[in-house]
Amino acid sequence: MPTVAPIDLDDHCLATAFLGQVPAFALASGQVVRLDHGTQRHELHDGLLAATTTWDEQSLITGGEDGKVMRLGADGTQTVLREPARKWVSAVAAGPQGAVAFAEGRVATVMLADGTQRSFEEARTIEGLAFAPKGMRLAMARYNGVSLVFVNGNAPAVDFEWKGAHNQVLFHPDGRFLVTAMQENALHGWKLDGKSGSEQRHMRMTGYPAKVKSLSWSNRGKWLASSGAPSAIVWPFSGKDGPMGKAPKELGQRADTMVTCVACHPVEDLVAIGFGDGMVLAVRIADSKEALLRRPGKGAITAMAWNKPGRLLAFGSQAGDCGVVDIAG
Repeated sequence: MPTVAPIDLDDHCLATAFLGQVPAFALASGQVVRLDHGTQRHELHDGLLAATTTWDEQSLITGGEDGKVMRLGADGTQTVLREPARKWVSAVAAGPQGAVAFAEGRVATVMLADGTQRSFEEARTIEGLAFAPKGMRLAMARYNGVSLVFVNGNAPAVDFEWKGAHNQVLFHPDGRFLVTAMQENALHGWKLDGKSGSEQRHMRMTGYPAKVKSLSWSNRGKWLASSGAPSAIVWPFSGKDGPMGKAPKELGQRADTMVTCVACHPVEDLVAIGFGDGMVLAVRIADSKEALLRRPGKGAITAMAWNKPGRLLAFGSQAGDCGVVDIAG
């Protein structure tokens, strides 16, 4: 039977992560709380807007309303990557070889480990950032599509157009697809392995009753889990055309509340599903078998993250009732 170690943080939890084996909870106030031999609190920002883990999972990168970009290490070390500035940092991304990107307004800046910086400007506000799994390539989500740039080259950006506001972007783990969450209740995708100059192949993933705020790839990228419905909508991506012409799976269906957060297990094909009433389920993708990880709580689940072995799940809610589930009990 799973066991839950609760922690009440009294603030909207925007992101959770395991930094090494240390659970961390990033709060809207700008504070990050680490559970490391007690509760360790780090005042990183005057208002937090974005957070992501580095590729080695040893640090958390954060951006805030104060214009700062910060790194918090697994041991609690705080590093200012960018000093306070006038514009809000609305998106951050971590990339290969210690690269970090952040967006403020229409400009995205990439900081490399050697201190080199490069900036890229778009015509519209950049809402989401993601690094490609191979090569130093950055995707920038914006109004009417996504722009892809090579950080170390001088080639012009490659634009992937689709009408509407795109506010999240992520690459498939093997780099074959690019997927965005849109302001309307939909996802959109493009195939990236077409020949240069050939017509772009689109993937429309629609039918959601609410906005998709949470996305998670399964461990080998066979599935993409998403929030925004009374069940987790899980799209198949194992074929060469991804979900085109295929129906998604619907996991963890409940009649009276919406799925607000999803987190795929790092090893098994199962997904943790967080709901608007604070409940968390684990559901196996193959046969829809369910296990209750947490009973309903005070607020909607807004963040979840597994540790690397997949035994522990950290979760956070809109109301600040957070915790760590040990699925082995």
